[in-house]
Amino acid sequence: MSPILGLLASTFVTVFLAELGDKTQLAIVTISGTSSRPGAVFAGSASALVLASLVGAAAGGSLSSLIPTNLLQLAASLGFLLIGAQLIRKSLGATEQDPSAAAMGPEAGEVPAPNHSAD
Repeated sequence: MSPILGLLASTFVTVFLAELGDKTQLAIVTISGTSSRPGAVFAGSASALVLASLVGAAAGGSLSSLIPTNLLQLAASLGFLLIGAQLIRKSLGATEQDPSAAAMGPEAGEVPAPNHSAD
């Protein structure tokens, strides 16, 4: 195998395995689940991954020569923490039921919960 094909294959396998179960894949599953157009979701996500990979490959080691590696890692860690905190906040907010919505009755198509209270 030529050195270029070996590099191509190892890069493909590494990125493919790194992306399985990654937040990117989870985001794509979420978007696809709320859409009736999986082809458009695939095209958008593939384009974004290609562009992100292009930026990463073009930047290469030049960014780490300008900014210390530990500072880059700290910035990435803080970014992940902020994203995670926002997702947790949204998730907790989605599980809390709005009292005003409960007073209006069930949504269209929603089956009302049985009332088990003793009258």
